[in-house]
Amino acid sequence: MKFGNKKSTRNQTRKSWKACPAVVLIVRLAALYVAWGLCRVVFYLQNRTEIGSISFGELPDLLHGSWVFDTVSILYINALFIILSLLPFRFREKREYDKGLFWLYIVTNTVALMLNTADGIYYHFAKKRFTSDELNYLSQNDNTSNVVFRAMADNWYIVLFVVALIAGLVWWYNRWSIAPSRIRSNFRYVLLHLPALLLAVGLSIGGIRGGFSRQTRPITLSNATLYTSSSLKANLILSNPFCLLRTLGNHAIVYTKFFSPEELDTIYSPYHRPQIEPQDSLKLGLRNIVIVVLESFSSEHSALLNPDLYPDGKGYTPFLDSLMREGYYFQNAFANGHKSIEALPSILSSIPSYRTPFISLPQSLAPMKALPTLLSEKGYATMFFNGSGRGSMGFGAYATQAGVETYYSREDYEARCGKGEFDGYWGIWDEPFLQYMSSVLSETPQPFFASVFTLSSHHPFVVPEKYKSVLPEGRTKIHPGVAYTDLAVRKFMERSSSEPWYRNTIFVFVADHVSSETFAPKTMTPTGRSQIICFLYTPDGALRGKETSVAQQIDLMPTLLGLIGHDTPYFAFGRDLFQPPTQEPMVVNFMNETFQGITDSLVLFSDGERLLSAFLRSDTLQQNNILPHPTPELKRSERNLNARIQQYYQHVEKGDYLPRP
Repeated sequence: MKFGNKKSTRNQTRKSWKACPAVVLIVRLAALYVAWGLCRVVFYLQNRTEIGSISFGELPDLLHGSWVFDTVSILYINALFIILSLLPFRFREKREYDKGLFWLYIVTNTVALMLNTADGIYYHFAKKRFTSDELNYLSQNDNTSNVVFRAMADNWYIVLFVVALIAGLVWWYNRWSIAPSRIRSNFRYVLLHLPALLLAVGLSIGGIRGGFSRQTRPITLSNATLYTSSSLKANLILSNPFCLLRTLGNHAIVYTKFFSPEELDTIYSPYHRPQIEPQDSLKLGLRNIVIVVLESFSSEHSALLNPDLYPDGKGYTPFLDSLMREGYYFQNAFANGHKSIEALPSILSSIPSYRTPFISLPQSLAPMKALPTLLSEKGYATMFFNGSGRGSMGFGAYATQAGVETYYSREDYEARCGKGEFDGYWGIWDEPFLQYMSSVLSETPQPFFASVFTLSSHHPFVVPEKYKSVLPEGRTKIHPGVAYTDLAVRKFMERSSSEPWYRNTIFVFVADHVSSETFAPKTMTPTGRSQIICFLYTPDGALRGKETSVAQQIDLMPTLLGLIGHDTPYFAFGRDLFQPPTQEPMVVNFMNETFQGITDSLVLFSDGERLLSAFLRSDTLQQNNILPHPTPELKRSERNLNARIQQYYQHVEKGDYLPRP
């Protein structure tokens, strides 16, 4: 009896609170904080290997930051719902009006929570949160619907999680429906409820901005680093749709001008004048050039590059390792971006991508002379091969912009070879597509330039059935796909070796970015997540050796131009790796809202205005920040990094990618 009375009292109390729209609104919004919190837990479980462990000492700041960013997301998404819920008019108590509010609440938050949970899947592969940049990528990709549905099937438990969240919100919303007010006077009704609306508007504006002071700038993605010293854990604080909404239309070029234009050019310049370079530089003449862009080929896959990880010498790229031994390879090569579409401008045009993929910027449409264009001027036939559909990934568009004359895609393969080799996901398996490419090259007059983008080592990491029994299972899900692509390259080289053009060719093998699947602690640092396979191979042995100094994708264009004896000025952010460096060699890329500068001895992290941390290259796990104890070398490297960032954005801002006369 006593228990029944207590239950009755609780029901009466809840009923009385339901008569206050502000209380009902707060309760409904509180449920969203719970939902967002659960999404963050799931995000961490999906990506705990990349993000790292969390100590109890870190939890207060992480929870505080999460609350701030969740508040912004919730207020962004529910701004209209909040206003309509607090309109000080009696019609809001009508059943039809509340039903409309219900659908507004459920639909908007369903979309938001779907984005938020999908972000955990996307981050695992891209190592970044989903932003408006990805909308441009998806709009240019014919495989988008296929990719989305396949991702849902592969991550069905996440789909069930979202369904459960939405069901919980529906239950909670209906449990807290608004009760009729006992106030009879309409004037008094408006007078009593208007302050709640005004207060809610004021609080919402402050919540979206991240504070109320005049000094408070609207909160941005980089603000997540205020709550953690780890750029990786900052991704745990962020949430979608905040990342998406904050980056919509964000193509403004904002950067710090550290140096005057005259001083800047003395530190670092993208203008190349081959006519004044040393006469004893290595030149091979107008050879064919074939660039094989290897999907997700991290340095970690190679036993040659990582003998410490493979004491038995058995990695997942045995054939590529054999070519490296007979060619010229870069022990410390790094990607300039983290997505496939960021790799192409780096490799073909020597233009990296930082905050926004270069190809997504309006300024990317400015005139330029990329590698294919410069080679075409010398009489080269220029081609690009990609086993995906013609409109996939935006490759064709950028290849054309870079000066490629002929583009070969899945459609061209199937027109010639039939439709039996589609992998069911991305395109044609690497082995048959590379064989097709070899036959096309054999029909092409020399000299020619050709680039191909492999795809079989991409998620979902499936391999042809006939090879499953002979390929290694590996330590991660990607390793069978890597081993398959290695096999496909071997068969491509074997077939091509009997062709007349083969010995007159410079082969370039370079990854587009690192793999989403890693196992070694050293490859889970920001620096390790940028290190890739990159080497040159000439069948006649003209290029042999090893380079231990840092190299990057943007160095390939100047290096290849140097090898063929290009003698006119050109524009490139990279350097000729066979020429003595005129500035300190430095790799620059951007991840987790942070610039990373890698030299032969140091790794620097900057937000574009100031250094955040610095580590010795020998500190492979990046555990000892040396920034509190700056050295002259560190200051020189900081100056170099600042100059490279400024030069990049200065040229992007103006759309200036042509050499000086």
